[in-house]
Amino acid sequence: RVLIDAFVHRYMDPALRPDVVAGLDARGFILGAVVAYELNVGFVPIRKKGKLPFATVQETYALEYGSATVELHTDAVKPGDRVLLIDDLIATGGTMMAGKKLLEKLGATVTEGAAIVDLPALGGSAKLQAAGLPLFTLIDFAGH
Repeated sequence: RVLIDAFVHRYMDPALRPDVVAGLDARGFILGAVVAYELNVGFVPIRKKGKLPFATVQETYALEYGSATVELHTDAVKPGDRVLLIDDLIATGGTMMAGKKLLEKLGATVTEGAAIVDLPALGGSAKLQAAGLPLFTLIDFAGH
């Protein structure tokens, strides 16, 4: 409860309150769905390729040894929606950056990226912030 409350209390602030919470596959679903419920806003999943049943937009991103693709339903958000993008962990930032790009393709504004844990030594949080995405994390494991 304390973990969820830390996110919910932050995003109850009218300046930060989202219209929609988007959760990254798969642990972002658990955290994001509960936060969305507590804020009384919608939740949308950003899934690995091939998991969503309807029309989607895709974004491919680099992994250490290859690439991965994530998808979002084309009707998941509306232009102008304020979206909180949430996951459990920020490591290299690739998945969160791909999620940000997907949401922006549909005209949404990603107001903040949030995670429980940041591993700053892997460079993801710096990369995301350099791309203009403000971040909120509860724990930083420097040097992981």
